[in-house]
Amino acid sequence: MISPNVGVGIVGLGGMGQLHASSMLELGADVVAGADVSPEQRERFASEFGVTTYEDHDGLVADENVDAVVVTTPNCFHEPIAIAALEAGCHVLVEKPLAHTLESAERIADAAADADGICMVGFHNRHTAGTTMFTEQRKRGRFGDLTHVEANYVRRRGVPGPGSWFTNPELAGGGALIDIGVHALDLALYMMDFPEVVEVSGMARTTFGTREEYADPDGFGDAWNAQADTYEVDDSVSAFIRCADGQTITLEAAWATNREPRSDLHVRGTDAGAHMDIGGTDLSILEAGTAGCDHYADVELTGDSALTGYKEQDEAFLETIVSGEEPVVNTVEEALTVQRVIDAIYRSSETGKAQRIESRAAESEAAEVEAEATPNARLSNR
Repeated sequence: MISPNVGVGIVGLGGMGQLHASSMLELGADVVAGADVSPEQRERFASEFGVTTYEDHDGLVADENVDAVVVTTPNCFHEPIAIAALEAGCHVLVEKPLAHTLESAERIADAAADADGICMVGFHNRHTAGTTMFTEQRKRGRFGDLTHVEANYVRRRGVPGPGSWFTNPELAGGGALIDIGVHALDLALYMMDFPEVVEVSGMARTTFGTREEYADPDGFGDAWNAQADTYEVDDSVSAFIRCADGQTITLEAAWATNREPRSDLHVRGTDAGAHMDIGGTDLSILEAGTAGCDHYADVELTGDSALTGYKEQDEAFLETIVSGEEPVVNTVEEALTVQRVIDAIYRSSETGKAQRIESRAAESEAAEVEAEATPNARLSNR
């Protein structure tokens, strides 16, 4: 339980907003306000949680009872809400991804760096049982040097219906990659302790979302009508990511593709490997040895099924607020790295070329050097 109590406001009162509100209450925080453009959502939230609701985020961040803001809106609205909350002195938890574009994500990061409050990003799968067990085994040196991660988040059929904000590039910033692939990408980088990424190559495809005769056995898309709305986002992506010290990541993300579904990660290390489902309870450790005779050793670790990641993530957010310390997990800089890789995958797909990634510090230094060199160049030309 969190003590002293923290007053939490939720912006975006759909399913994710309600999930955060419930976990915050369980953890001892006070849910004091909510905001949503939908009158129905506001009415339902006010009825369930007994709090003041606002039509927009401006009223919520100005509420003197709000100490922390959780943002669960469509991606393009993350920036104005997060920055307004940070400038008002609130702490902020932004659901993944950090933003719909790299430029927007960088503006949030700059605002967070200048703010008195903390800012964290909602990658809840870092806090599930499988991931926490892997992280502890990695810290103990079980895997040796990590060399490669195969990351998959693939649905056989699971395209959100055309016309939803998920399929609108202006609102979402992309399709399958930025929606579900971001989970697999973040976990791959997190499990490797966020190595420096130097080059990205990828291909994004739009294959199924524009089909009138789209088979949807599970009814995921709900009242499919390919002619009713524009569909201009990717429904599958393949990418290869190379890091500075030789580590690599392969990423497969898809809303729809003709293969069996899977959402998992295979991690390769010099001493052992691992396999886990995204959001899963269990962890498989794959080793080989010579004791007695050459052999394989497969170890199954079974974790606490109650660790879904959502509540644990909110707990980390609240504990960081109470401690007054800088976040050590789910940081903005980590989320910005994820966003930079997503942006590079899309640019690689558009250009047909691998994309180099420079750190923000390196880019800033290069810009300063160029700015200093430019006046001298002009003087010499005179």
